Amino acid sequence: MNLDLTGKHALVCGASQGIGRAAAIELAQLGAHVTLLARSRAALDNTRAELPTIDPEQTHAALAVDMNDHAALRAAVEELAAARPVQILVNNTGGPPGGPAHTAALDDFRIAFNQHLMAAQIVLQAVLPGMRESGYGRVINVISTSVKEPIRNLGVSNTIRGAVASWAKTLAGELGPFGITVNNVLPGYTKTQRLEQILADRANATGKDEETVASAMIASVPAGRFADAAEIGAVIAFLASPAAGYVNGINVPVDGGRMQSL
Repeated sequence: MNLDLTGKHALVCGASQGIGRAAAIELAQLGAHVTLLARSRAALDNTRAELPTIDPEQTHAALAVDMNDHAALRAAVEELAAARPVQILVNNTGGPPGGPAHTAALDDFRIAFNQHLMAAQIVLQAVLPGMRESGYGRVINVISTSVKEPIRNLGVSNTIRGAVASWAKTLAGELGPFGITVNNVLPGYTKTQRLEQILADRANATGKDEETVASAMIASVPAGRFADAAEIGAVIAFLASPAAGYVNGINVPVDGGRMQSL
């Protein structure tokens, strides 16, 4: 199986922690040059220091920019791609705050749409020329199992994640002829700061302690545990590899079998 990413340049968004960090480590282990993107320079530098190098020519970089500052985001990624074309793009951004859809303010939807879909479109357009020129492109969006089964009390997230999934499916058809694939990874319950937030929110809403809430969530997972972020990162790395060249336009749940839908 060809998993070799030597010479490829991967841009990983939301890479300072959690799934983004795990994906960056996995891509680096396969030989990719990795550029980390997030808001915090200090957190990025810490993650960058942890990235493995398996080849003397392999280098890693960090790009501190806010996904919500679209002008700065476009300028930063265009400059990056001009210096070294990007072949692998991992779109990964923290989810919107919880709450029902029917009580959400219009601004809640607008902010989430800008942070997720609009930012992803900006980054894609900046890196796309390099992908087309090299004849190799992998766009991997980290979204949510909610695109198959909406998650209670995550109304804004369910809505926006669904929009990103449809965007990706459309792109898969448009970009496939250029050797570019577009796929979505749907993490289940994964040990990240996002999960900590969800546990706290559910505990506050129900009056139960977080351990009880966590046990109930784990009981719904056939694997009987939460995922490690590295397990999600490994699937992202596979989709970025030459071995996944004929995998295009799909949603890949990594949820321990929790979802009931096919």
